[in-house]
Amino acid sequence: MNEEATSSRGLRSRLYTGEVAWENILIRATNWLGDVVMSLPALRAIRREFPKARITVLARPWVAGLLRREPACDELIAAPTTWAGRLRLARALRARRFDAAILLPNSFESALVVWMAGIPERIGYNRDGRGALLTAAIPRPAPGEIPRHESFYYLELLRRAGILKELPACAPIVLDGAAEARRIGRERFQAMGFPEPVIGVSPGAENSRAKQWPPERFAETATALARKLGAGIALFGSPKERALARGVAEQIRRNGCRVLNLAGETTLEEFVEMAAACRVFLTNDSGAMHVASAAGVPTVAVFGPTDWIATAPAGPVTAIVREPVECSPCMLRDCPIGHRCMLAVSPERVAEAALELVK
Repeated sequence: MNEEATSSRGLRSRLYTGEVAWENILIRATNWLGDVVMSLPALRAIRREFPKARITVLARPWVAGLLRREPACDELIAAPTTWAGRLRLARALRARRFDAAILLPNSFESALVVWMAGIPERIGYNRDGRGALLTAAIPRPAPGEIPRHESFYYLELLRRAGILKELPACAPIVLDGAAEARRIGRERFQAMGFPEPVIGVSPGAENSRAKQWPPERFAETATALARKLGAGIALFGSPKERALARGVAEQIRRNGCRVLNLAGETTLEEFVEMAAACRVFLTNDSGAMHVASAAGVPTVAVFGPTDWIATAPAGPVTAIVREPVECSPCMLRDCPIGHRCMLAVSPERVAEAALELVK
């Protein structure tokens, strides 16, 4: 039996027999917004298995705003991005005397920090050359071993470690506090003099041009929906997407519809609140898609080069619009052959899917 199997089996045995009673747990959160949403079932499962433990989540600053609403999280610590900061963090974590660290991302850096901190149980997938830094180096699941949606990747880590006895059934992912976020979001729109209902649009896609449906099609679809629903249109995006959103906003205004461009103008908490207040949300496969969907908003996502099952929006009211070309999903960031998967999706199809959701 190899060493990683031995270490994970030993931990499972101790968990099953009750020998392990962790009281102080550190969870290293994933680094990207969509991944954080898809890892929420795992975070909540840890809370259910250790209801009396103090759970501290180590998270990148740009995703922390989403986790602040989570009752499963007792405390948030910002994960530094420099090596000097990581050394300081490791010293601070050592003083906190954590019983265990559960690493949801696959990175070497996340394992090195908790190893330097001397946390006695260090659990994560054996990836990125970090197995020697983990006390339970869990073999990653092979294709077909678990359900394809990425949320099960994080849950399977817990099952293989012995924290869970079995994988839970598929269920929608819904943000805790979504109703309160919706109320605050409506107040924000009202304070801006922007009438309800609101159609939310996020036309960008971080780090991938191939995932982006043409911006003029977002403008055309949002315009058609606004006229049908008597709605205004709110555009969302990161500071890097300001120019993209500005072009979409200009086209919507030329079409005679009211539009509010919020790209780069909101914190993550404000985005969650205002997205939650939307009547329907149009998006690519992106972090914004996962947030809007998990806020319970009817969400229509255009998929092309990415896996429409593995990273599908997992909220309660969603629709995926895609063209099943033979080269999809290719997972490429730039398309070398004409972007057929996205260009074949018409504004009429997306508008029809949105209207079906809001009936």
